[in-house]
Amino acid sequence: MSQGYTVALILGGGQGKRLFPLTQERSKPAVPFGGKYRLVDIPISNALNSGIRRIFVLTQFNSTSLHRHIHRTYPYEAFNQTSVELLAAEQTLANMDWFQGTADAVRKHFTHFRSVPGDTVLVLSGDHLYRMDYQEIIKFHHENKADVTVGTVPVEKNDVRHFGIMQMRSDAQIQTFWEKPSPKENIKSYIMPENIRNAFAVKGKKEKYLASMGIYVFRYEVLRDLLAGKEADFGKEVIPKSIGKYKVFGFVFNDYWRDIGTIGSFFEANIELTKMNAEFDFLETSGRIFTRARFLPPSSFFNAQLNHALIADGCQINGATIEHSVIGLRSVVLPGTVISHSVLMGNDYYIDSRKPNRFKSALGIGKNCRIRNCIIDKNVYIGNRVVIENEEKLKEKDGDGYYIREGIVIIPKGAVISDGTKI
Repeated sequence: MSQGYTVALILGGGQGKRLFPLTQERSKPAVPFGGKYRLVDIPISNALNSGIRRIFVLTQFNSTSLHRHIHRTYPYEAFNQTSVELLAAEQTLANMDWFQGTADAVRKHFTHFRSVPGDTVLVLSGDHLYRMDYQEIIKFHHENKADVTVGTVPVEKNDVRHFGIMQMRSDAQIQTFWEKPSPKENIKSYIMPENIRNAFAVKGKKEKYLASMGIYVFRYEVLRDLLAGKEADFGKEVIPKSIGKYKVFGFVFNDYWRDIGTIGSFFEANIELTKMNAEFDFLETSGRIFTRARFLPPSSFFNAQLNHALIADGCQINGATIEHSVIGLRSVVLPGTVISHSVLMGNDYYIDSRKPNRFKSALGIGKNCRIRNCIIDKNVYIGNRVVIENEEKLKEKDGDGYYIREGIVIIPKGAVISDGTKI
């Protein structure tokens, strides 16, 4: 069987309701992460590092920011014929409606990504954090002469309700697929077989279950056949439909992987980056994560105290204390302010504090503020003596100029928080 070429399709996602308000003006893959990156940089970088030369990003909702980032970050590379192309939702004479789901997005763009029989199609989600050589799952796919291969990751029983899980035979062929079983369901038959644990060197004594990573490898002809109907989503419909009809295998990924599709998981994944010897970092040269190249000055610190802090380029930290926090591009923090366990996405531009402007100061955080367990989106002005700590321990609230989700206070993009405000 000819292996042909590999084309990667990165799904831009829907409205991203679980990441609201970060997705109020942008799609999930365009959400800033780790001080200077975007979520979409993860699968694109993994694909580039894996030697995949044809990469398509499928977009629909709030796509302007994502389109701008792709165009500025990943130009066509002529010598290696590498391209990252955008496939936006469109109305045609054949299709007058928008994408109805992940599978429908791929179905409506078959004519654009130029695959032919014999090619391999790699389908990727745009809201996960991991470092992976996709050639390993592609090699596994071809060695097993699989029609479909699903990337899986071992999870514990408490986490099963968040994922689709698989029942796998001893030869790694998938027998059944169960989308997000409730905690009350009997899932003992889905425990990972011991020989699969040994084959993929899965550590630990606890029972493990195989959760879908949102990574799928298809033979082109099989994918075309599976999408001949009206199925909207891969996880809920296409994968279960393929089991029994085709040879569907599971590839176990035994390394760091996080689904960061909710405010809580997004916040935790950012804060984890500030730990010493973090499970995932941006330092590994063998799997570099790419992003837009900017010509910013080094960050400057004056009488500042930093502990477990990740600081991006172009920041000005003056007399502030920052701990267990991620500080994004062009952030400005003034004296007396204490920031802990927070994520600042930074600014798109500087404002000269010596010139008149509507903020009376530079964009950033003013003097003598206390900020804890907070996500501050881009281009936010916070005045002096502001306290953001969610002292009432609220789980959810929509306030004046802020939101609370999963106990985390989110200051939306472009917000202005006046002097002396307490949240």
